[in-house]
Amino acid sequence: MVHVLSSRTLLHPTDPDRSRAFYGNALGLAVHREFGTGPERGTVYFLGGGFLEVSGRSDTPSSPGLQLWLQVADAKAAHEELTAKGVEVLRPPVKEPWGLVEMWIADPDGCKIVIVEVPEDHPLRYRP
Repeated sequence: MVHVLSSRTLLHPTDPDRSRAFYGNALGLAVHREFGTGPERGTVYFLGGGFLEVSGRSDTPSSPGLQLWLQVADAKAAHEELTAKGVEVLRPPVKEPWGLVEMWIADPDGCKIVIVEVPEDHPLRYRP
């Protein structure tokens, strides 16, 4: 068995400065650490119980199969905040048949991000 001590998702954007502005300013993610210099330097953001590293540069956007799942306390408030910051909302918050409230946005390279609220009565909040 592999004993994992830490983990992070790595994104190599097509425009590093634009992606850092999106994740740091528009989403307001806190910086865990930065490394290197220049436009392709690395920035690691806190993502709740994980990390997101934006570093390097790619000639093509990430695979459409890559999506981020970010849990928030209030999806409606997140919608209002992100809209006020000019973030394009692909789909506003909707309560899904499985009980979660989900809103969809995308980063500058088109990586889809689901913003999720777990309602108080949802099974993810308690153990029977």
